[in-house]
Amino acid sequence: MEPIYLLVMVLVSVALIAYGFLPSKGEEKETLLRRIAGRKATPDQKDVPSKKAQTSSARKLMEKVAPYAVRPVMPKNDEEMSTLRVKLANAGFRRESTPTIFLASKMVIAVGLGVTTVLFAWSSGHPPMNVFGLTASMAGLGFMLPNIWLALARKQRAELIRHGLPDSLDLMVVSVEAGLALDAAIQRVGDEMRLTHPELSEEMTITTLETQMGIPRAEAMENLAMRTGVAEMKSLVAIVTQAERFGTSIAKALRNQAAMLRVKRQQAAEERAQKTTVKLMLPLILFIFPSIFVVLVGPAALKLIRTLGNTPGL
Repeated sequence: MEPIYLLVMVLVSVALIAYGFLPSKGEEKETLLRRIAGRKATPDQKDVPSKKAQTSSARKLMEKVAPYAVRPVMPKNDEEMSTLRVKLANAGFRRESTPTIFLASKMVIAVGLGVTTVLFAWSSGHPPMNVFGLTASMAGLGFMLPNIWLALARKQRAELIRHGLPDSLDLMVVSVEAGLALDAAIQRVGDEMRLTHPELSEEMTITTLETQMGIPRAEAMENLAMRTGVAEMKSLVAIVTQAERFGTSIAKALRNQAAMLRVKRQQAAEERAQKTTVKLMLPLILFIFPSIFVVLVGPAALKLIRTLGNTPGL
């Protein structure tokens, strides 16, 4: 029973680590500024003790273990580290210590699954070669699990941002045509979309804060496209930049972009609907057709067998 208890403890630890990575949902502008800067404490902890950041025990443990566990998997150069930071930002994680914790989690999960597999397989009486093979397989799986989780998190967040872009662009068009500047329109969209599309609202709020801190608008919007990792956002940034450079109407460019995004979303929905027929073939062949075959052919086959069995000379 001890290997089972150990396996449960490892799974619980992995779940706590994953929960520690989850971003909190109702963050204000000051919290976003602290996330960009990598700080954890609130501006004035004496005045607002109820909003004190509560760091989980799993995160504290990972922050202590990370510097030692991350050495074998540390990126070899700054380019690889920058790529990792961009991927984590695409998933919504921008803390300074996030890459270190992510890399350390790969080693911790790999070692944890490897040790658990050794204990479980050895106590079950498996041959040494089987124990070695199972241990290597489970350790490799544990090493790849954070990468799989990161890919799924990036895909899910990109889909949420992509889904909220047309509505946000419509609101931005209305704001620009009402007389607001582009920076003020982006800020207004970030405020208004906080409840319906929180991910996109957070990114636009960060872009507004960057422009307020003195970063050029073009660079801030390029950072927005890089953080989201969405092709539609990159296209939007390019269109807005070209409209400003050549002096064309930004409102018209945004309206055309919103219409194009809606068309693309409709085409994607139609494509998924067309794929449904092909995807239904596998369950039809494996589950429904055999049942229909048994119901339709079964009685006739039984009658034929009974008739042939009663026929003289056979």
